[in-house]
Amino acid sequence: MGKHRIGWMPGDGVGNDVMECARIVLDKLGFDAEYVHGDIGWEFWKSEGDALPQRTIDMLKTVDCALFGAITSMPKEEADAELNPELRAKGYVYFSPIVRLRQLFNLHTNVRPCKAYPGNPLNLKENIDITVFRENTEGMYGGVEFYPLPLEVFETLAKNNPKMKRFESAGLENIAISTRIMTRQACARIVNNAFKYAQENAYKKVTVVDKPNVLRETGGLMVRTARVVAKNYPDIELEETNIDAQAMWLVKNPDKYHVMVAENMFGDILSDLAAQLVGGLGFAASGNIGDDFAVFEPTHGSAPKYHGMYKVNPMAMLLTTKMMLDWLKEAKMAEKLEKAIAKVIAEGKVKTYDMGGSNTSLDVANAVAELL
Repeated sequence: MGKHRIGWMPGDGVGNDVMECARIVLDKLGFDAEYVHGDIGWEFWKSEGDALPQRTIDMLKTVDCALFGAITSMPKEEADAELNPELRAKGYVYFSPIVRLRQLFNLHTNVRPCKAYPGNPLNLKENIDITVFRENTEGMYGGVEFYPLPLEVFETLAKNNPKMKRFESAGLENIAISTRIMTRQACARIVNNAFKYAQENAYKKVTVVDKPNVLRETGGLMVRTARVVAKNYPDIELEETNIDAQAMWLVKNPDKYHVMVAENMFGDILSDLAAQLVGGLGFAASGNIGDDFAVFEPTHGSAPKYHGMYKVNPMAMLLTTKMMLDWLKEAKMAEKLEKAIAKVIAEGKVKTYDMGGSNTSLDVANAVAELL
């Protein structure tokens, strides 16, 4: 039995390819771990009506943390059509397994570092170093939705807010509602985690991003709560920006931002934008972190057309692996891995197609491993 027990969930498509790359560097590092496979992804949705089987949930309760590859996801109608014929019309509803994991295990803090490594031809600027803190369990991704709109929900909303009545003429059968539910506790937690990170890493500013001038209640709650939390960190500036303006400023002056914090959907958008500034999703790592459990994943999709071709850039997964090592307090291994990644990028001899090269994912992983 290894020192660490790791849930191992390749998922769909190229998730399998990049997880193989992660294993190459972990083995070369001498990482002492037992890897426990977990079934997750589209094949299990199609064959079982559940992309996150209960057996995988039970397994995750026995491990220290988990490493996850990638997931395929589709809208409701397309997902229903992909079910095996014998499972259709039996009440199965697709729900993103990674969103379920975040909620089931209360993985409240999504951390997405976006760093420009010298030598990467895809960097917008060389000195970009941004970490986005995204609230991970509430907001627009909370999963409380209605279609068609039930009469009792409409009546309750209309009773409490007359603005709802103007939609009635469309017919309840034509109305869809997605809620944005946010709590003061979750807002305070994610903002505090962002400030704590800034304090530990000597950053002097935290930027909270929302849209309180339009989303007055939810956005207002986030901003008001951030102001209260900021009082505990008098040496760190709190900056408040609107999501639309922030997207523009982030492209214009990415080097002026280091720690950003937002609710679920806005954080998702911001972190993908920040990732593109340093080379795209092929360099975008993330950690879904709770109080005593975490799931680490690259932020790219499953790209099923490339499955088994070892075509995609594995750096996102290797940087995600580095995050996992840090969380497990394997700091020396994490530092060694990041230095090796940085050197391979700087030398520019081994690179995948997105960087203008012709090497495979495995070539890149092996190049990093050789430096370990």
